[in-house]
Amino acid sequence: MKKVILSFALLVFQLTLVQAQDKTIFVTGGNFSKTYISYVASLTGKTDPKICFIPTATGDSPNAILNWYANCEDLQVRPYVLRAYINSNTTPKSFEEILMGMDAIIVGGGNTLNMMAIWKAQGIDVVLKKAYDKGIIMGGGSAGSLCWFNAGSTDSRPKELTIVEGLGFLNFSHSPHYLRELNRRPLYHKLILSGELKPGYACDDRAGLLFVNGVMKKSITLDAENKNYFVSVKDGKIHEELLPAEIIK
Repeated sequence: MKKVILSFALLVFQLTLVQAQDKTIFVTGGNFSKTYISYVASLTGKTDPKICFIPTATGDSPNAILNWYANCEDLQVRPYVLRAYINSNTTPKSFEEILMGMDAIIVGGGNTLNMMAIWKAQGIDVVLKKAYDKGIIMGGGSAGSLCWFNAGSTDSRPKELTIVEGLGFLNFSHSPHYLRELNRRPLYHKLILSGELKPGYACDDRAGLLFVNGVMKKSITLDAENKNYFVSVKDGKIHEELLPAEIIK
């Protein structure tokens, strides 16, 4: 009887640990720099973390992949790449087997709409949710930041910026490239004011935001010029709140 009680208590303890696992996402308004890769590595709490880059939004561009390995060359990380444009004969592991063994996952920029469609077709979206729930650190910039939110504006379609839906891990809207591309900010304001998008977070290219368990915990930037904002509606008007940021090098 005592063994049964002890076994049950151990099971409850293990389940509690799983439930208490923090879910972490770090996003930037533009492409990930070496400094931000190092920052994500620090979030894992490991000295030599395995970090996987997902370049789906650029069609698994060789240049994007080479740049990833170049950025990681002198960092204390073990870099990997998850290619979505694959052949089963040369891909012995499933997407789930690859991603679930990582300490962190970073998504690159590019065409958000096409990336989301490919992820859904390949089941990568489901695997990313499993990885997020497990506590694997998530990150990304541009398309790689927008994908974690409910929705935002994208240049993935012809002629003009339009709305694209994300994975919804973060229950807000999002705008990357906030002040670099002059049409991003007024459109983001318009869509939030009309209710087409939820209130949300906007990032300049070299600025980033850390979310833990769906809550924004820290605003970060690489310099004083790039900033982060929370955009909402107050008294029927757009309210843009500047989020004080820590400058990291």
